[in-house]
Amino acid sequence: TWQVLAIYMVLAASPSEQQALKQACPSCYASQLCNCSSMGLEFIPPGLTGKITVLNLTHNRIKRIQAQDLQQAVNLRALLLQSNEISSIDEDSFQSLEKLELLDLSNNSLAHLSPVWFGHLFSLQHLHLQGNSYRDLGQSSPFSRLRNLSSLHLGNPQFSVIRQGNFEGIEFLHKLWIDGSNLSQYEQGSLKSIKQINHMIINLRNSNIFSEIVRDLVHSVTWLEVAEIKLPVEKKSLVQNSTRPFRIQKITFKEAYFTDQTISRAIVSLKEITSLKELEAINCVLEGKGIWNTTEIARSRQSFVETITIIKVIIQNFHLFFDLKGMESQIKQLKRLTIASSNVFMVPCQLARHFSSLLYLDFHDNLLVNKRLDETICEHSWPSLQTLNLSQNSLKSLELTAKYVSRLPKLNNLDISLNNFGEIPDACEWPKLLKYLNLSSTQIPKVTSCIPGTLEVLDVSGNNLKEFGLQLPFLKELYLTRNQLKMLPGAAPIPNLVSLSIRRNKLNGFSKEEFEGAQVGAVHLSLMECHRSLVVSLICVLVFLLILLLVAVGYKYHVVWYLRMTWAWLRAKRKPKRAPPKDVCYDAFVSYSEKDSEWVENTMVRELEQACPPFRLCLHKRDFVPGKWIVDNIIDSIEKSRKTLFVLSEHFVRSEWCKYELDFSHFRLFDENNDAAILILLEPIQSKAIPKRFCKLRKIMNTKTYLEWPAGQQQQQMFWENLKGALKS
Repeated sequence: TWQVLAIYMVLAASPSEQQALKQACPSCYASQLCNCSSMGLEFIPPGLTGKITVLNLTHNRIKRIQAQDLQQAVNLRALLLQSNEISSIDEDSFQSLEKLELLDLSNNSLAHLSPVWFGHLFSLQHLHLQGNSYRDLGQSSPFSRLRNLSSLHLGNPQFSVIRQGNFEGIEFLHKLWIDGSNLSQYEQGSLKSIKQINHMIINLRNSNIFSEIVRDLVHSVTWLEVAEIKLPVEKKSLVQNSTRPFRIQKITFKEAYFTDQTISRAIVSLKEITSLKELEAINCVLEGKGIWNTTEIARSRQSFVETITIIKVIIQNFHLFFDLKGMESQIKQLKRLTIASSNVFMVPCQLARHFSSLLYLDFHDNLLVNKRLDETICEHSWPSLQTLNLSQNSLKSLELTAKYVSRLPKLNNLDISLNNFGEIPDACEWPKLLKYLNLSSTQIPKVTSCIPGTLEVLDVSGNNLKEFGLQLPFLKELYLTRNQLKMLPGAAPIPNLVSLSIRRNKLNGFSKEEFEGAQVGAVHLSLMECHRSLVVSLICVLVFLLILLLVAVGYKYHVVWYLRMTWAWLRAKRKPKRAPPKDVCYDAFVSYSEKDSEWVENTMVRELEQACPPFRLCLHKRDFVPGKWIVDNIIDSIEKSRKTLFVLSEHFVRSEWCKYELDFSHFRLFDENNDAAILILLEPIQSKAIPKRFCKLRKIMNTKTYLEWPAGQQQQQMFWENLKGALKS
């Protein structure tokens, strides 16, 4: 099984590779999810094993992927390499990754793509190759072996050629994204080999290529999204020599550029795609005044489009835009229309009357005012409309707004939120079938009988309401959030209420009488509003328990010790890491226990200081400056010494005095990977006997060679020679 193989791979990795992996990327050492992002790595860390399933190497400086780098990572499911500097990949680099499902090589420096890279990635579902520097996909298909591929992202600003055969082997894609902003050559039929694409996105500035691509996609793509296109004045048919049925149901234009002339031709051309049901334009620019070739448009075939969405379309001189007279015959089948954030200030009455099938109309975030609304919703306009969104416009009169929308006989859902009405009359005229009304954030100070009694859902959130006492016998949902209410609305006037939202008001309590009448199915109140004193008490108790927990954890894990020594380390960091050569006074600083002083002072010091030439040793008893803080003495002595001698024994690891010297050396020597430490083992000692907080000293005892004091005279002579040699190095 793969678990057994993974264990074998872990054991097979050499200790040195495991150590290198732990140092390069600590999260890889003990986890299946290996996150090495933004660590300044210049190569893939060695020692990767079969236990790793996700490897994140994004935002590093990796330049090359070598064959052996990922050889043992056989259970990898996701490999993220985007935003590096990769320019070279060995042919066998991904050979062992048969379980890989996601490969992201985007935003690197790949100048070409090799089919060999992907030859063994039989499980690959998502491949991201965009943002590199290749100009084409080669002479054949790099993806011919990727039978399970679901999404493919490719292209870059230098990408200029798509050839026939480039996509051979791919039959189905959920998503295909191509950055073809500078695509200059497209061989007809190149995308035809893909039988089905649910969603295709392409950045395309070359208008001539657009038509060729659409002809290849009419039978395969469900949703086509085109960005940055400047539409051509296309004379040829978009479905030339294509047989029905077509597949395209939705086309989206983003950041596209239209003129009066090109939009006229586009309408005629797109009507030829009889499967097309939805058109969308987002962040586009229309250069013109609406002088469209309505004669040609009317002469062309019937449109099958049912939904049009236009968001943030810029028309430079929108106030000069014509009334689109002559387009009446083209809008009769339309069912859903959204024109948002596009400076719409009116729809001519004559045009509005021809939206005979429209069910949904969204004009939110525009420039509609009450005077123009009279023209936009004139008598007999929008005869089938059921849902109308006029939120975030410039409507000022609720009475007039209600009057105009009452002309819509089938309207049951109205959103007029985020308009500044300010006042509310005592009575209003509304559509007879109105069931949903959104009056949130409209600055109304109260509710009156202007609110229609037919409503089932009412939202008056975000106003300045101080009370709510309306008789609404059919109301099922009531939203009163963010008002100034001090008491609940009475239950009797709203007997069918199922859901009540009353958050962020000024309620202090509820009386029994307020709940008389039919039962409220769901009252949405925050815990704070219902049990303020209880919540405050619970918070105080939790804070107290948290403080106790932090104190206990701090005591157990020596947090105070770490804080104190971090402060000393930060102060030491401001100094130079090593004193200038002229300030070095000693050959070695000696760290030892007081209980080992007899051996140190009578044996070691005598042997070294009486040698020829003599060694200069720094001892705390003899050389520390009296009255100076002990940590400063340790810092100065280590900085003025070429080496640091640690005389290790059972006494040493229990000594409070040695603890100070270890404290600083823990930060100063080992944190800088300094190799100036010499370990002398005076007696046998287990590394586990060293306090846990000195983890790096425990580590160095396991990895660094140390000198052991021997019992025999002959071996002792060899010991002194080795020690002197270490001090001289």
